[in-house]
Amino acid sequence: MRLLDSRRLTGPSLLLDEPGAILEVALDGAEPEPAIAAWRAALDRLRGALAWSGAAVARAHRDGLSLAFPAPIDVLYAATEVNEAAWQMAAAALGSEPAPEPLAAAVTRLETAIEEERKPWLQALAAEANRRGVTLLADDKRISVGLGVGSRAWPEEETPRVLDRIPWRGIHDVPVALVTGTNGKTTSVRLLGAIAAAAGRVAGVTSTDGVTVHDEVVAEGDYSGPNGARTVLRDRRVEIAMLELARGGILRRGLALPRAQVALVTNVANDHLGEYGIFDLDALTEVKLVVAKAVPPEGRVTLNADDPRLLARGAHLRCRVIWFTLDAEHPALLPHRARGGEACVLEGDELVFYRGRDREVMARLAEVPLAFGGAARHNVANALGVIGVAVALALPAAAIRAGLRTFETSHASNPGRANVWRLQGVSALVDFAHNPHGLVALAQLAASMPARRRGIVIGQAGDRDDEAIRELARAAAGVRPDRVFLKEMEYYLRGRERGAVSDLLADEMGRSGVAHAAIERCDSELEAVRAALAWAREGDLLVLTTHTQRDEVIALLESLSRTGWRPGSPILMPPA
Repeated sequence: MRLLDSRRLTGPSLLLDEPGAILEVALDGAEPEPAIAAWRAALDRLRGALAWSGAAVARAHRDGLSLAFPAPIDVLYAATEVNEAAWQMAAAALGSEPAPEPLAAAVTRLETAIEEERKPWLQALAAEANRRGVTLLADDKRISVGLGVGSRAWPEEETPRVLDRIPWRGIHDVPVALVTGTNGKTTSVRLLGAIAAAAGRVAGVTSTDGVTVHDEVVAEGDYSGPNGARTVLRDRRVEIAMLELARGGILRRGLALPRAQVALVTNVANDHLGEYGIFDLDALTEVKLVVAKAVPPEGRVTLNADDPRLLARGAHLRCRVIWFTLDAEHPALLPHRARGGEACVLEGDELVFYRGRDREVMARLAEVPLAFGGAARHNVANALGVIGVAVALALPAAAIRAGLRTFETSHASNPGRANVWRLQGVSALVDFAHNPHGLVALAQLAASMPARRRGIVIGQAGDRDDEAIRELARAAAGVRPDRVFLKEMEYYLRGRERGAVSDLLADEMGRSGVAHAAIERCDSELEAVRAALAWAREGDLLVLTTHTQRDEVIALLESLSRTGWRPGSPILMPPA
């Protein structure tokens, strides 16, 4: 048995509804039940001596255990030490490790760690914020109460000195939407931001691309975790917040805040399985639905009724569910609406919001650029989910309609998501599609675009298992490519040898009917895009999946468009 990871949980998580500590343990063939029992017994002894309480939670999975317990927010680092000590005692009791330090010595050491970390003023501030119904956010550098325009923040070391001078009358929260799912998260938060802007509200948006406040880019990079959320929620310009939450952040740290008005889960599909004990879609669904823990009974969770796992679990949530579906006759939604429930439905070419029998048309497909006339079915689903969130945020119907009609798939408003360039007879479709579910959706959109020949650029990170990589190749074959450009993703080898992922992709595409001579290997994403452009001729469609060098690819396509590049001409890189 091996201890793999020990970390803090700073918010509600898969195992806990509050902050705490968690261990990841590899059992290496040992039985889980005795290990869990030994850990619980050791933890009870330690916490009893430390006067700590709270339910301990264990989750067994294919490769080991996740072991967690709640702890006060001001001693989470010490809590990880308590958890590690409990596991060392348990492993020794099971005979897999030498005897640990005596209990008395362990308790003395842990008491010292707790006392050094304790911040009684932080617990008092958290209690007062909770009493007043406002959110407290704490990290190692700053403490804040309230959200957005209603927030006040201080450096952590200064906070004890301002406790009696906090202007509570001006402190309040702003509406917050949490958005998660396997695909469609970034498009959804960006569209929500556009709807909020149409309503005259200053929106703070976090995503895997960065942080924006209204139309200002505050930070660039992946900010889909707690740091991005805190950045937006402490910005005193923000009147409403839309936060993208990725699976990794939820598993590593939990939710960034304890309360939100609404949460959206777009879908659940195969991606990143095998990390933190999540090995199948049922478990991944539970991770995504952690966002529902932040939504009070009077709030709403917006769920995809076309996803069978979300449909099965949605009925058991404590809060109301707004369902969305592409199926106007969805059998589960008809009784839901008959009971007065809310739903967002595609009916013919209309995006409709229902509340019981009340029906309101929000837009027609032809009016929504994101939908590509209905060909981008995944974006139609994204738009329906966003309508549900916007309604739950009490944004006006006129603003929802305006946002749907004005939000485009251009690289300026939604970079890397179904961006299309027309280059003197060659069409280039750029998208972030990086898993089979996303690539199938992209293939469906590409199928609606007429083309003489089709080329595709694909690659994959090395942390997916072989079957997941092969599944991606099969999805790429669905584009029916005449030419395949395999990109090496040096930064994302993640334990694999260079070329190993491309070998798997090439082999599976061959099995899927793509001729070996039609597959070309390239050293980078940008090189693969350049090779695809060099191959293209008038009437061709290029499907360009971009990840690591998206900005460079977009800059290249913009330069070619601006200079009137023609297929067959030299491909000149834009100035740096």
